[in-house]
Amino acid sequence: MQRKKWLLRTGLALLIFIMLVAAKFMDKTHPITELYVFGDSLSDTGMVFRATGGMYPPNPTYFQGRYSNGRVWIEYLAESLHLSSKQTNNFAYGGATTGSVGNSYVPSLLNQVQSFTQTHQKTNPDALYVLWAGANDYLQGVSSANVPVKNVTTAINSLSDVGAKKILVANLPDLGQLPATRNSTNSVNLSALTQAHNQGLRRSLKILSQQNSDLDIVQLDANALYRDAMSATSYANANPAAFNFTNVTNPCLSGSSTCGKPDQFLFWDGIHPTTAAHRIIAETAFSTIREAGMINPRSMLVP
Repeated sequence: MQRKKWLLRTGLALLIFIMLVAAKFMDKTHPITELYVFGDSLSDTGMVFRATGGMYPPNPTYFQGRYSNGRVWIEYLAESLHLSSKQTNNFAYGGATTGSVGNSYVPSLLNQVQSFTQTHQKTNPDALYVLWAGANDYLQGVSSANVPVKNVTTAINSLSDVGAKKILVANLPDLGQLPATRNSTNSVNLSALTQAHNQGLRRSLKILSQQNSDLDIVQLDANALYRDAMSATSYANANPAAFNFTNVTNPCLSGSSTCGKPDQFLFWDGIHPTTAAHRIIAETAFSTIREAGMINPRSMLVP
């Protein structure tokens, strides 16, 4: 009898200890309360549109300043995180490069981050900071991945210096397999640059994580997502139902005419995805940060 009581007390104490440890771990996972976005046209929700007085990208060919036929991925992600427009701060500009290459009228990724850090000496550690850039560097003639990858790394360090803790960084889809590039003489070179960029970015993010244990960095594998979408349509034994695309090689928009079913197209124009594809990117991004433990699953439940 005494032994049974001892075992019961020991088991109960052990259970309480486990519950306390689990509760302490769960408490470390705070909900994401804000979203800060830096990048190019894939994330632009109207910066260039407003800067050009509503001239570009042209409406209604493009949806309300987005480089697509509807909302872009970052808006779908904000919705999944239950964040309002006031909690979303978007600095992304269509045409932006990572650094000094390109149009001087469009702030680069580094310029966007610099303008943010200059006005935010101390920032919200429970915000999610999103960076997606690099494609324009290579599309505009950069022939090495070293500088663009370094620029992205510098941008992350700058955000970390003012207190950013949660960072989501997207890699690049195959730039040689876009509708605008797949049949060009530069297609093979762009594919090689994409691979070099993504490999360099992965290494850099790993080093950053090792150097700063407080920094929670996760990568959105856009490259694999695009590749899977293309494979799902290209091969009979794949699972096209996961994407519902019937055309992954041609743009829905051709000149001034559009296709009849844009939700079945991966690309809206020669470079940019449709809003249907953006929604899938957002779902993947949400799953990525959830699996990385950046958000408490309980905080995502709708009351």
